[in-house]
Amino acid sequence: MKAYIMMNVNTGSEDEVCDELVKFEEVEEVATIYGEYDAVVKVRASDMDHLDHFILKKLRGIPNIFLTATMLIVKEYK
Repeated sequence: MKAYIMMNVNTGSEDEVCDELVKFEEVEEVATIYGEYDAVVKVRASDMDHLDHFILKKLRGIPNIFLTATMLIVKEYK
């Protein structure tokens, strides 16, 4: 299963947060973005328990992330 996780981070910490995210094996892509959120990460997990573990133990362990929104990918086209 795959998911996009949108996040807001403390101002000025975008590069630091993204540098930490790319270290995790579940992470396929990381990008800083403009708009309602500051960054987005695309993750791959073997199942819901794996995704839950990633979010609760790894993602939430990164300082300066103060809000996340997880969107499960149902179907990819390209």
